[in-house]
Amino acid sequence: MKPHGMLAGVSGALGGLVFLPILALALMIGPTATATIVQLSGCEQGGPGGGSIVVDRQQLGADEMDIARTIVDVVQQRRLPRRAAVLAIATGMVESGLRNLDYGDRDSLGVFQQRPSQGWGTREQILNPVYATGKFLDALVALPGWDTMAPGQAEQAVQHSGFPDRYAPREPAAAAIVDRFWTGPDNPTPPPGGGTEAVQAKTLCPDQGGSDVPRDPSQVDPKKLPPGFTLPTDVRQRAAVGFALGQLGKPYAWGAKGPDAYDCSGLMLASWAAAGIGIPAGTISQVHAGHSVSSLEQVQPGDLLFIPGSLGTAQVPRHVGMYAGHGLIVDAYDTDTGVILEPLSTWTSKIVAIRRIADPSPPSPPPGGSPLR
Repeated sequence: MKPHGMLAGVSGALGGLVFLPILALALMIGPTATATIVQLSGCEQGGPGGGSIVVDRQQLGADEMDIARTIVDVVQQRRLPRRAAVLAIATGMVESGLRNLDYGDRDSLGVFQQRPSQGWGTREQILNPVYATGKFLDALVALPGWDTMAPGQAEQAVQHSGFPDRYAPREPAAAAIVDRFWTGPDNPTPPPGGGTEAVQAKTLCPDQGGSDVPRDPSQVDPKKLPPGFTLPTDVRQRAAVGFALGQLGKPYAWGAKGPDAYDCSGLMLASWAAAGIGIPAGTISQVHAGHSVSSLEQVQPGDLLFIPGSLGTAQVPRHVGMYAGHGLIVDAYDTDTGVILEPLSTWTSKIVAIRRIADPSPPSPPPGGSPLR
């Protein structure tokens, strides 16, 4: 008997003995129906997502949970079913670990590793998790029967991944995360005529991002640039500062990353995304982004300035603003004030960290090369 025939005979003789263990093993390695969240930290880490967790053996920090809450927020504002949030978070867990990455395979970017070359949007758009989530949902709901597909199939139909089997095992963990933030019915009624509604996901920690710098509107008009103000000449600094200044007067909302409202770190994320640079979602991670600037004498437009804020400390600052140049800071101040301008001089004694997200680009050589010397 040939070897494969011998194995077949043994398998047939022992069929009743080996079937159940194999079935049990298959059940153990397949996707589970539920996932348990183990809380690693709480609100001492800051962020509306409620601190870091372990779910289904994957650790997610406070920053990643902030992005998870943002995804749920976008789904709820669009009045889509809870299932859409589960699929979006499962995809983000697989593609980026729910991080706002500014790199990836080829030109892949952001939470969902979307590619500008494939029509998902510009680099600047994709690096804002609000936009990226919206584009994922657009592609998802365009699939007939997306909400009744087998686990993993809808995500793969959107993402066209080379590893299609990775999504389904993440769905139970994603569902457990969605449970933390979801409000209202699982299948809400869409608003008349489409569009969005002001329905917010839960925030699991109180707002810790408000400023405590005393305001003096007589020094600087909080909503208007002074005469003679000019944007920085560097392209990336100009894009980031220009975007931030374009949000003056918009409201503050804890956990918001635009386009209609911002919190302090959300404004920084969206502003640097407009310059094509991805940064983390929350203040607690942004204080480590880029590189340190040692003194205010070296500050440049676009630098992030950190202060303890109303509930933070020098070691764990909770409020951030952007230096706009000309002695001005732009920041999302608090829920009563919104996005405003403030004089740098009022912040000086409170600043505990300065981070430069991107150094100025070297000047381009003149056409035809450098002149002869």
